[in-house]
Amino acid sequence: MAHLEPRLIKIHPDDDVAVVANDGGLKAGTAVGGVVLTGPVPQAHKVALHALAAGAPVRRYGVVIGHVREVIAAGGWVNEDNLAMPEPPGLEDLPIANAAPVDASPLAGHTFEGYRNADGSVGTRNILGITTTVQCVAGVVDHAVARIKAELLPRYGNVDDVVALEHTYGCGVAIDAPAAAIPIETVRNIARNPNFAGSTMVVSLGCEKMQPSRLFPEMFAPGITAAGEGDIVTLQDERHGGFEAMIASIMETAERHLRDLDRRRRVTCPASDLMVGLQCGGSDALSGITANPALGYAADLLVRAGATVLFSEVTEVRDGIAQLTRRAATPQVAADLVREMAWYDDYLAQGMVDRSANTTPGNKKGGLSNIVEKAMGSIVKSGSMPIAGVVPPGQRAREKGLLFAATPASDFICGTLQLAAGMNVHVFTTGRGTPYGLAEVPVIKVATRTDLARRWHDLMDVDAGRIVSAGVGIEEMGWEMFRLILAVASGRKTAAERLRLCNSLALFNPGPVT
Repeated sequence: MAHLEPRLIKIHPDDDVAVVANDGGLKAGTAVGGVVLTGPVPQAHKVALHALAAGAPVRRYGVVIGHVREVIAAGGWVNEDNLAMPEPPGLEDLPIANAAPVDASPLAGHTFEGYRNADGSVGTRNILGITTTVQCVAGVVDHAVARIKAELLPRYGNVDDVVALEHTYGCGVAIDAPAAAIPIETVRNIARNPNFAGSTMVVSLGCEKMQPSRLFPEMFAPGITAAGEGDIVTLQDERHGGFEAMIASIMETAERHLRDLDRRRRVTCPASDLMVGLQCGGSDALSGITANPALGYAADLLVRAGATVLFSEVTEVRDGIAQLTRRAATPQVAADLVREMAWYDDYLAQGMVDRSANTTPGNKKGGLSNIVEKAMGSIVKSGSMPIAGVVPPGQRAREKGLLFAATPASDFICGTLQLAAGMNVHVFTTGRGTPYGLAEVPVIKVATRTDLARRWHDLMDVDAGRIVSAGVGIEEMGWEMFRLILAVASGRKTAAERLRLCNSLALFNPGPVT
């Protein structure tokens, strides 16, 4: 329901602007927050709380998000057209591991029902993942997976799904280039995601650069009989006399894996066995007021319960680097954060762009003027716990607690890299709306606005807009998300799962293509 009374939301006492809370925005001449609007202002967009002189800094979240291009009257609409973005913060002389202590007292007694794996990890789903070594095999694998789902999967009631781990990598690339390690490690570690139970099945073409032996050297180690036999199907093998022979080989291999997976049962596991990936996409200016702060509160609860939490998106935290290095658990973690920021600065510079290329037309339509403002709202979903470690792109997480997984901000690439890091539940907040999902892991979708949750009622799992529309507290919403994460980890289906909505994997490949 739209607000009957005009309302502005101000985050920090020092802020020069506040955002419109009302569905549909506010009309010119509306008296609200001690000012009169000089023109119409859409929902989630900023209003000047006092006159702003040309060149003056504009603060939101208590930080400078830009400088005024031309005079803005009190009650004026502040947006990307009249706000100049500040220079990026330097990566030197940052505060290091000196944040004030927070409540990190253990939160005991919280459990979920998961699938325990031999390596100690725990799956929230029981899935047969079929790894591909090269895009060339994708069409054949898609055909085989459709047959497996129709003909085999119904026989194995304890297996949730069969998923082709397809990608656009594997050949036509400089496979020995230093940057090639990122996509190779990503594919390898996705195959080891806890939701696949360590059951590695591979489909290879045969002539590609990313050979199975390069991807999974342990399958070809000395002493391993008939390297990869029973796990690797190579389409160019002479035994495959045509398409149907290829399909038969894939299905035969898949059935052996399905039999093993079908013996698995959920068991009670402590919340510490969770690895929850946090992400935001289609963000608006309410993201940093409703969904992300509540998710940050839930993230704190998860860390206190012993779980691992991943937050990401380098360009969306770059302008808050001082906040992150301050929260680093150790000076080494702070140095690792700076290393990833510097690497990405160089990567963007090679493409002759900078962090400003991040913000989308939808972000701006949703009230986010630039990446600085977007960054402040993005960081709050990480909560307040010390940052215990940094996961380089493509690598698997090694530490517990709150971790920064260094990924691009692209929704699809970020989700793919968090899968490689080992996440078994994904939480995705959105203000503008996106049908994003992943087949490999359950994705909980959180709307920042009640209007979006109402319109996309069958796509969203949580209406965090109730923080504004119904007065629900951040803590109450955070606990709601925490409990939902445990329920989904135990098997409750998300909206994306019910609708079978999923995006393709998107590898981050900063290396050259030949």
